[in-house]
Amino acid sequence: MSLTSEPYLPIHVGDFKSPSLTITKKTLGIFAILGIFSILGVFGILVLFTTPESFASETSIIPINDEITLEKTTLTMNIPKDNQLPWGFVEGKIANPVKDYPVIIQFFKNDEMVHIAQVDVDDSSDYEYKFRVRNVDDGQVINIFEGDYIVEIFKVVNQPINSNYV
Repeated sequence: MSLTSEPYLPIHVGDFKSPSLTITKKTLGIFAILGIFSILGVFGILVLFTTPESFASETSIIPINDEITLEKTTLTMNIPKDNQLPWGFVEGKIANPVKDYPVIIQFFKNDEMVHIAQVDVDDSSDYEYKFRVRNVDDGQVINIFEGDYIVEIFKVVNQPINSNYV
């Protein structure tokens, strides 16, 4: 993880420009797919999770129909106990995104979802999500995020013309 001159803890995967929690029919469809994927994951059919130290990131493709697919990227995030930065962010660029489909980001700690976000993809195919990591109120420090997390990023992309996903 590299630190920038800005007061952020960066995770470089996607960009979220305007966080939004508006639920649309497309979003409901994505959540339905995520629900099915989660059920299958519980039974160990699709994914075997490993410890956070064992991989940097992993991407899998889940076909939705003949034209679009759901791209899932799983990565680790570590917020040190002595962190002094107030913000973290997840950002990235999507190759061949489907118009009007948001990116969904899920944060897990000890296999329990602790945070979820939905953000739009801008006209440059970028997304960015900025989130509070540390809060200082009247001299009292509250570490909102601390330790190891698994971050899952879901993006809907156009399927390449000559692809045969199984």
